[in-house]
Amino acid sequence: MRTEIFIDPSYRVFDSNGLFDLDNPILNRDGQLLPYDRFRKCMANKDVGVSTADYLFKHAYKDMQYNKYYSLGILENFERILHESRARLSAFVIMEPPVVAPALYEALPRLTEVFEKVFVYNIRGDGYSLDGVNTSKLHKFYYPIPHADVLSQYWENAQRTKRLVVINGSHNAHGRSCEQYSIRIKAMAELSKIGIVDLYGMGWDKWWSRNAMWLPYWLNYRALMSIYKGKCASKFDVLQRYDFCLCFENMKMDGYITEKLFDCLYAGTIPLYMGAPDVLEYIPADVFVDCRKYSTWIEMWEDVSSMSAEKIHRMRIAGRNFLQNNLAKKFYNSMNDICEG
Repeated sequence: MRTEIFIDPSYRVFDSNGLFDLDNPILNRDGQLLPYDRFRKCMANKDVGVSTADYLFKHAYKDMQYNKYYSLGILENFERILHESRARLSAFVIMEPPVVAPALYEALPRLTEVFEKVFVYNIRGDGYSLDGVNTSKLHKFYYPIPHADVLSQYWENAQRTKRLVVINGSHNAHGRSCEQYSIRIKAMAELSKIGIVDLYGMGWDKWWSRNAMWLPYWLNYRALMSIYKGKCASKFDVLQRYDFCLCFENMKMDGYITEKLFDCLYAGTIPLYMGAPDVLEYIPADVFVDCRKYSTWIEMWEDVSSMSAEKIHRMRIAGRNFLQNNLAKKFYNSMNDICEG
């Protein structure tokens, strides 16, 4: 009997196989669905079907021996699947950090009880509790990236400004421990005083929204509005116009490295990075600027703005080499490793 794999996406908008819809410019913004499409095509070559998990309930897939269920962070379905014996609970993947989705980490004891594997950014419990967790079920998660090389149409653009850009939505952390939302806001506010930073992303002008209801936003509202350029349809279209990008993860946590740094490398923009304390275990030091070594944001800017064109070029080349070699393959092949491992 044919094996069927069912993937519960991280958001319901990707149901009905939207997770694989490369032709949808909104769902597949900047190629974010390519890792899932690659995996689906790889499985098709092995005569294994791959669909989003809503099809598991729509059709009569009830042979648990041949059905495999993977969740990318949805908690609402696995208990029903387990109760009705619709599929093996193969793996649960936690793609968000605790400051974004604390409920996922609170559910770890149950998840490691019923799933064969649970993927997290680090298996040491950095940033979350291991109380009651079956740690033998935990596996290291690498954020799936869409490309294994630079995007030449953006990377080769020579018309760049020696400024820095920030591309992030306005958010309010669910938890305060190790969050970096407020650090990002304070950095932008400080750098706005010398007029060298531009901000793109959704929601920054919506002062009435829930995401705006916290002190760091209100204390720095005027500064944020002075640099805000609105939404952007493509991150790469914006990144290609800048030498530098302020690239902060949402939380300081071991192993938590997302698409933010890789987006910069694709477009040939130097990441000014702050995030995973152990970033050097995964990313070479010569492809980004480590913001931890500066005592102020002005000091950081004085250093990076003095970089010669030759040094910037060397860093861009190092970023391209990193994407092309085996060091980045753990991120590029992440979905295949999760579902085939």
